[in-house]
Amino acid sequence: MDYLVIEGYKSAAEEFSQEAKIAPPVDFESMESRMNIREALQRGDVEDAITRVNDLNPEILDTNPALYFHLQQQKLIEFIRHGRIADAIQFAQDELAPRGEESTEFLSELERTMALLAFDSSSSTPTAIAELLSPAQRLKTAGEVNAAILESLSQGKEVKLVGLLKLMGWGEWTLEQRAEFPKLASAAI
Repeated sequence: MDYLVIEGYKSAAEEFSQEAKIAPPVDFESMESRMNIREALQRGDVEDAITRVNDLNPEILDTNPALYFHLQQQKLIEFIRHGRIADAIQFAQDELAPRGEESTEFLSELERTMALLAFDSSSSTPTAIAELLSPAQRLKTAGEVNAAILESLSQGKEVKLVGLLKLMGWGEWTLEQRAEFPKLASAAI
């Protein structure tokens, strides 16, 4: 159930909850809100995602400057992706540059993002910079937002199964240092 809730599989979580006759650990409406925010970010509609996050809980972005910066960075990336260079430069000057002055980490990220403007084609763009235009960047931002929302709802940010697998790997490694034993096959995990 934990995996279904965190990853946003609302209908599967509802079905599982009913069939297992267990009380749902979350409000399914908040789950749908999280998935709408994720979908907005995956299609590049950062403004819609920010509006939806603020509708869900206005404190999330107020209390998490790194998350807000990453959303603004994603918005800048979308301007660049769509060839809106003048808008990108203006947005970077007005919104992101002041944040870059406050934090060296933000400044480094801003410089990396602005470097996208220096390259005409994706074939000549260095990988570390070109990856900002990949769908994985949108997924990364969406994952950050999802984790912040889950945290604001006092839920776990990581699927418990992943934690258990990490713990099992650590236990196996520790035991391996002290004794010989039959190991679980990687394919079985």
